[in-house]
Order: sequence, then C-alpha cells, then structure tokens
Amino acid sequence: MNSICIFLGSNPGADPVYARAAQDMGKELAARSLTCVYGGSDTGLMKLLADSVLKSGGKVVGVTVQALRDKEIFHPGLTQLHVVPTMHERKGLMVELSDGFVALPGGVGTFEEFFEIYTLSLLGFHSKPFGLLNINDYYAPLDASWTMPSGKGF
Repeated sequence: MNSICIFLGSNPGADPVYARAAQDMGKELAARSLTCVYGGSDTGLMKLLADSVLKSGGKVVGVTVQALRDKEIFHPGLTQLHVVPTMHERKGLMVELSDGFVALPGGVGTFEEFFEIYTLSLLGFHSKPFGLLNINDYYAPLDASWTMPSGKGF
C-alpha cells in the first residue's frame, strides 16, 4: 500500500476533536510513508490534514475540478495537484491514485465520496480497503444494520 485517499470536511468542524483527528491522521500517514490523496483545499480540516502530512515529511496529492479551482484556495505546498474537468473524473482519478480510503468527519461531500467508494466496491469495480473513522461518534447515526463488504457494520 502506497497511498490513502482521505475524505473530510473543508470546514473546521463543530468540535476541536475533529481537527486533532485530521492532524493525527496526517502524522500517521507520513510516519507510514503513505501518500495522502485528498481534495486539495487549503481550508478547514482538509488544510489541517495536508499541513500535518507535509510538516511530518510526507507527500500530499490534491485532486480537484476546474470549477472549484477557479473559486477555492488550494494548498500551496502540495506535492502535486491534479485539475480535471468534472466531478466524475475527479472521483475516478482519486480511485486510480489511491490504494485505500478513509472518511473522517465531514459534510455532504464527504458522505457522497465515501458512499460512491462503498457502492463501487459492492459492484466489484474495486477491491480496495475503505472505512469510516468514527471520531467522537460522528458516524454513529448511520444505521448499524448496514454492513461493509467485509461483513462488519458501520
């Protein structure tokens, strides 16, 4: 395993524990020499993650779409930034560049990205590991009867 895609919020989050989790994830990725693949933003939890990876000596690859590139501020220290025309192509490139996926707390975009990875796995389009990092019971409201492909519930 060489790279992990992290889905998380572009806002700072309602609880400081989410910020610490993003920073801890960044340190852990760098410590394990895993490249971090993420949306490329220089805001919120996404910024904290990228800053932490880079400060710890790791590599960070951002993947975005041109429409967001024209509106948002992207992290200036990224190892690499890919800009593609559509969200569909963005998610496809994130899958291609990543050997696994982890969702930290985030909003609708984080959920959408995670559930697409989940769906693609169920349909057999990839067999890469993925999971939710349930910081402070963030994901507890999800129905516990749903199961991941591994047979484990959320």
